[in-house]
Amino acid sequence: MAPLLDAPRVGDIPEIRTKLPELVELEDIARICQADGSVQVEGTVDAFGFQFPVYSFTFGLGKWTDPTVAFIGGVHGLERIGTNVAISYLRTIVDLIHWDKGLQHLLSKARLLFLPLVNPAGMFATTRANANGVDLMRNSPIDAEEEPNVPLLGGHRKSSKLPWYRGPVGAPMELESQLLIQFIKRELFPSRFSLALDMHSGFGTVDRLWFPYAYSRRPFEHLPLMYALKSKLQRSLPNHVYIMEPQSLQYTTHGDLWDYLFLESTKESTGHTLLPVTLEMGSWIWIKKNPRQLFSSLGIFNPVKPHRLQRTLRRHHALLDFMLRAVASHENWANAERINNEYTERAMSLWYGK
Repeated sequence: MAPLLDAPRVGDIPEIRTKLPELVELEDIARICQADGSVQVEGTVDAFGFQFPVYSFTFGLGKWTDPTVAFIGGVHGLERIGTNVAISYLRTIVDLIHWDKGLQHLLSKARLLFLPLVNPAGMFATTRANANGVDLMRNSPIDAEEEPNVPLLGGHRKSSKLPWYRGPVGAPMELESQLLIQFIKRELFPSRFSLALDMHSGFGTVDRLWFPYAYSRRPFEHLPLMYALKSKLQRSLPNHVYIMEPQSLQYTTHGDLWDYLFLESTKESTGHTLLPVTLEMGSWIWIKKNPRQLFSSLGIFNPVKPHRLQRTLRRHHALLDFMLRAVASHENWANAERINNEYTERAMSLWYGK
């Protein structure tokens, strides 16, 4: 990947170094890890007089059909903590891959991917949306089966001046949305078993692991697998802090990109399982401990105190490591014939009251 080494560094621009240190760090990592993984610029976002690259990182020596896990961050520009967690774990992988035989063995069986900063222009401008005022996680063409239960929050087409704007009717999806979709279709759809963990913040006081659907209250097709994953998480990390549930238990939305990608995966591939999971970090607990954060747009979505940031970066490493191991060893716990009947009944009772 020599061209990356020769390319001009966006991070050398003083304004970007100040407002977008996450991109500066990704440029540094891209130059460090090219010998151990594949680094790619998925596309470039032109905004505010700058060209922001969107980086992806791939580790693993196997085929595209091998089990694959992807860690995603920065879909919403205000939610920097998702990108920070992804970068923190990425740096750990870049170091461990040189000497950790256990990780080397895992990566001979599975592929590990990162797309840490999907919306660099939004993060640069300190906005939830992208530079066009569009909320990327409301931007897909999927409409909710029922009108979302929270006005505006569920997505709307009224004005880009309001949060959760979906974009104009009939318009193509935003470039950043297209880059995420392109990345997932190319890297995860060929895999026989894949999991995408998209990291967000801004809801509740407890960290949640949400799975589809956001547009519908009907049960997710891979419900037994989600229950099996929940069970393995509970047994492997018995002191974990996560509530795992369908997103629709909290609120429904139009235009969710993961609903769109999951439905596309069922159309375009056979013998393939895609499990989209969203880590929704409970940022209200940070506000509860430091109410002054309410007066900052970043404070509503991110830990501001340095010790809380460090604690947050530490606490999720175990989850990401679990997800990598679960995907690499999915054949040992995700046997559909063994779990279908029993786990479907348990999952319906737990999550849908049936």
